[in-house]
Amino acid sequence: MFTRALTRRYPALSNRNFRLLLADRLLAPAAAAFSLVGVAFAVLAATGSTADLSFVIAAQAAPSLVFLLVGGVFADRVPPQLVIVAANVMVAVGEGLFGILVLTGHPALWVMIALEVLNGTGIALFYPASMALLPRLVPAEQMREASAISRLAMNAAMMAGAALAGECVAAFGPGWALAACGVGMLGTVPLLLAIRVRPLAQPGSVPAAGHLGATGQAAEHAPSMIRELREGWSEFRSHTWLWATVLQYTVVLAAWCGGFQVLGPAVARAHLGGPAAWGLISAAEATGLIVGGLIALRWMPRRPILYVVLIGAVIAVAPLSLAMLLPLAVICVTSFGLGVAVETMSVLWTVTMAAKIPPDKLARVSAYDGLGSSMGMPVGALVAGPLAARFGVPATQYGAAAITLLASALALIPRDVRRTRWCPAQTALPIEMLPDEALRAVPEPVLGVPALSERRSV
Repeated sequence: MFTRALTRRYPALSNRNFRLLLADRLLAPAAAAFSLVGVAFAVLAATGSTADLSFVIAAQAAPSLVFLLVGGVFADRVPPQLVIVAANVMVAVGEGLFGILVLTGHPALWVMIALEVLNGTGIALFYPASMALLPRLVPAEQMREASAISRLAMNAAMMAGAALAGECVAAFGPGWALAACGVGMLGTVPLLLAIRVRPLAQPGSVPAAGHLGATGQAAEHAPSMIRELREGWSEFRSHTWLWATVLQYTVVLAAWCGGFQVLGPAVARAHLGGPAAWGLISAAEATGLIVGGLIALRWMPRRPILYVVLIGAVIAVAPLSLAMLLPLAVICVTSFGLGVAVETMSVLWTVTMAAKIPPDKLARVSAYDGLGSSMGMPVGALVAGPLAARFGVPATQYGAAAITLLASALALIPRDVRRTRWCPAQTALPIEMLPDEALRAVPEPVLGVPALSERRSV
């Protein structure tokens, strides 16, 4: 009875493939939370150096500079869940071996860096495939609902995983946490392999039933990877709201990575009580993400891109709260609020991308989105440790907050960022996004917006 009522209220839950995806998005983030806590404290326990931690975190972020684009091309060519399988196996091997080495001794710095490169490669492959998979599992009219529910599952799992990981590291050490991450990631493989996704019909391609014509000749060759990357880049740069926001988050995430992800565990270790405290901060943020997902099921701001930019400015709170050495309870409340804001923004961004980018290019455009947003993270991670050693941890974190605010202010300059708003559309799409002046004056075909019948495939 309860299940029937739930599926009536949220039709996406009646979809078998979507339920399998939800199961994966419960297990994988819970496992990843053990990595987030385990890696930092494994490095600090082995070397005691924030500079060494910078190198390891940078090694995890650096593969995104290459493999996000590769993952985007593959996820547009093959079923994206298979790309996610490969990504999760890489994370399982990298973190599992890291955990075994920590349990059996003190791994050398270069070994930790190499294993985090493997882990980071898996993370880079995951993002564009994940963005491309959900729109292929549910109808367009269920996209916002499905996005919010799937992210709720991920964040609930991350909250529980972060709390358990902090206690695990405090009680048993980081090696066991990393080993648990590896086992959990391997557990996602059967779930992902059970998902069945129909292939996309590529424009101008030969139908599946006609790969060989009457003469027996082979169908037209697939386009080269370079050509596909160029097509994705052309689509990416044609949207001012997209590239301007991505540039903002290049700086914001670089500052966050250095000021919070690298220096945060050092502050927790020195002033807040160690890994258990860091696990509580991560759990508080994940709780906020859950609440944000519930809000996103019901509410969307009228000017979505402006909202995304403003939330980028709010991220300055993360390093700022640590720099001020606020009490642990206050930092947890701050992290909770930030989680609410970031999650509503993330759902909004996912739906915007699915609504505005052609489905056969979504993985590639998402790859450029992910690459641009994350390309500053290795730099932020590399410079945070040495800067903290020279100027002090609080000064470095104050600097990260200032850089975040400056980048967000500059992102408000383009008109498209400030003026783009939601417009209810009588189509299968849950929402549509058009500039104000276009809504008043320009016919749909001139804007290049798909006709009513075509929007159902977006």
